[in-house]
Amino acid sequence: MLSFGSEPGKIPNGGIEMKKITCIDVFAGGGGLSEGFHRAGYNIISHIEKDINAALTLKTRLSYQYLQENNKTDLYIKYLKKEISRDKFYSFIPPEILDKVINEEISENTIDTIFSKIDKQLKGEKVDIIIGGPPCQAYSLIGRARDPEGMINDKRNYLYKQYLKFLNKYRPKLFVFENVKGLLSAQKGELFEQILEEMDELGYTADHRVLNSYNFGVPQKRERVIIIGWKKNKDFSYPEFEKNNIENNNINNLFIDLPKLKAGDFFEFGTFTKKNSLLENLNIKNSDWKILTQHIARPHNKNDLKIYEIAVQKLKNGKKLKYNDLPKNLRTQKNSNSFLDRFKVVDGNNVCHTMVAHISKDGHYYIHPDLEQNRSISVREAARIQTFPDDYYFESSRTSAFMQIGNAVPPLMAEKIANKLRGCLKIEI
Repeated sequence: MLSFGSEPGKIPNGGIEMKKITCIDVFAGGGGLSEGFHRAGYNIISHIEKDINAALTLKTRLSYQYLQENNKTDLYIKYLKKEISRDKFYSFIPPEILDKVINEEISENTIDTIFSKIDKQLKGEKVDIIIGGPPCQAYSLIGRARDPEGMINDKRNYLYKQYLKFLNKYRPKLFVFENVKGLLSAQKGELFEQILEEMDELGYTADHRVLNSYNFGVPQKRERVIIIGWKKNKDFSYPEFEKNNIENNNINNLFIDLPKLKAGDFFEFGTFTKKNSLLENLNIKNSDWKILTQHIARPHNKNDLKIYEIAVQKLKNGKKLKYNDLPKNLRTQKNSNSFLDRFKVVDGNNVCHTMVAHISKDGHYYIHPDLEQNRSISVREAARIQTFPDDYYFESSRTSAFMQIGNAVPPLMAEKIANKLRGCLKIEI
């Protein structure tokens, strides 16, 4: 069997003292994968992310984790309440914690600098596992449909090569590569085969599955390609993930404890004591956390609000709104032949449909199911659908928060993948 072993420490495994698995998160985004692997006890050495807002989110999350471990979360509360600035907040955190976030675009010009920063964090330790996935826009079916060239000339097609450079440099025992399902059919499937071949050339056996976050308990139907690779000739195989059904796991129950908002309203920060047992089952909230942040609803114009009302009423009658069903006076788009589901309600009696980064542009695809509130979902509601915990704070604006949430791997799914991988491996004690 493969075996891991590095920095000593406690992990959530029945209180047994084990050595933590060293990990690098490449193309880290707002931290969905990192959050899940951290919960599973992995020691994430570095997070590499080019977007400044997502990088700040990662720094803020690392700061919270450090303060939590040292019983100083009162400083985090002060920051959330805007009683202290971000710079002041970070001044309480050891530099080596914040330096784990490397805010760089991965390219030929930066790769050596990034490696140097990682090496400094490693302090001679070996990397056990690399996780992450390059930006998926070039692989997405929607992106290819809208691009006359089918995204074939988009340079993001080849960002996977940067990921492979990390494999080549650090030679981890294991890696997890995540992306959209469209990766399998990009360039008629040839690109995916090329990726597997290049992984093979680096000395790794790679296998993949299309996994649905719903089967991991996430209140969302979200399919993703998960490639897991390991060094050749090792006694390892792609693990089987058990389907996890959580009772009463639907959107109405997920939102039931949240204050009601109208379009443009917000609950930026406040003490919040309402109980919701579903949140504990989804690892979104524990009984000690009584703060609600970023329950922020975007404003909408009167035309869109009228459309939202129609969409919610239709869903109540068991139908979905098609754009060409709208009264002509409410139509603002000339195209009535394609993308007819551009207005979509989050079904309160079910789990959510796939959340994507376009939620940062408008909320038309994520209309709140409560007609009384008549709006698209808030930042906190989107975060809950993705199973980010309520104590997770997204920098630096509403738009940026939506972007980070829409791009993320659900932390609950990531945690269960991480735990499964640990269970499949022999851990040195």
